[in-house]
Amino acid sequence: MQVESIMTRKVHSIGPGDTIIEAAQSMVDNDVGVLPVIEAGQLVGMVTDRDIAVRGIAGGVGPDMPVRRIMSRDVASCSPGDSVEEALGTMANEQVRRLPVCDDQDRLVGIIGLGDAANRDPDASEVGATLSDICQPTGLHCQTPSLAS
Repeated sequence: MQVESIMTRKVHSIGPGDTIIEAAQSMVDNDVGVLPVIEAGQLVGMVTDRDIAVRGIAGGVGPDMPVRRIMSRDVASCSPGDSVEEALGTMANEQVRRLPVCDDQDRLVGIIGLGDAANRDPDASEVGATLSDICQPTGLHCQTPSLAS
């Protein structure tokens, strides 16, 4: 099964110069917990509700500061033609629950999450194994203070 068959195509995004409060409000308005950060049509980062809480509020970064201050910059992605298994492997390696889907010009065309795979991919055991790998407190996106440094 390919990513394009289960990805969410309508993705809300934000720009790196938009404020943290604008990101939070967009998350509320659109009932999402992650926003791709787009600049000049290209994916340049991701910001999550956890980024707002941990890197923003707890890190002393005010709500009027730009999202670029708290976003993750080195974002892994997949392409629409990748298999769901490849996307789950990337999620496990990167320890993320959502993966942006980009075309060959790095333009965002969708997003795939563990929920998409769990609801639509017939191999539920692979989704469970991916979640187990994601939940390990290590890696680039770890926000546990003693492990993140």
